[in-house]
Amino acid sequence: MTGCFLTYFWNPTPGHFIYSDPTFMTNIRFGFNLIIAVAFAGGLVAYGQQNSSAHQGVFAGSTDVGATQKGSTVYDQANWVYHVTGGGADMWGAADAFHFSWVRMSGDASLTADVEFPSSGVIPLEKAVLIFRQSLDPGSPYADVAIHGDGHITLQYRVVAGGKTEDVTAPKAGSNRLRIERKGDQFTTYTSDSDGKLTAFSSYTLKMEGPVYVGIGVCAHNADGTAAVTFSKVILQQFTRTEP
Repeated sequence: MTGCFLTYFWNPTPGHFIYSDPTFMTNIRFGFNLIIAVAFAGGLVAYGQQNSSAHQGVFAGSTDVGATQKGSTVYDQANWVYHVTGGGADMWGAADAFHFSWVRMSGDASLTADVEFPSSGVIPLEKAVLIFRQSLDPGSPYADVAIHGDGHITLQYRVVAGGKTEDVTAPKAGSNRLRIERKGDQFTTYTSDSDGKLTAFSSYTLKMEGPVYVGIGVCAHNADGTAAVTFSKVILQQFTRTEP
């Protein structure tokens, strides 16, 4: 197949794959489920569906992971923005503590979002993440793209349950649009340029089994406090290879 096309069609049956961007679908209402199919040259097809459960947006659940103050996700349906508050001492070492909004997915997928910290009161090492995670256990294997309060961005990963966390730092700091993409066992992380173009800065191979948890999270880097971060222009895609 060649070229690229975009198709909208209504589907009365709930599905799994979600697109959430108010600049793209300004006239869509939540009374129906919308599927978007985008076909690219090279045989990748991305599917998106707006969740009819408006209080969660594109995600199915919202959970405090590990030892943390109570967190929350508030979805602004009118503007398609997620206001996430999370506690936790860190996402590092052998176990994590953070607030996580998630949906379970299998196969190749990507998650993209704009991330914005408050203008003041930000701790340098608090984190906002786009993450693929094997489970909701604190020591679960995972891969994420994390932006910290001081602006530096990393690919973080834990290979085995209860193992150590390692990371790779992006050469560019302060990018507000991020992406993490899974293809097989390879996870690739992206930052954006001033013109909005996404560029990969690191990849890591990490095996995860069956459906995984995909979503957004916030860690306060403060066991006794919380941090608030805004996620917008969220795009969650699953890729299906087709024959040429």
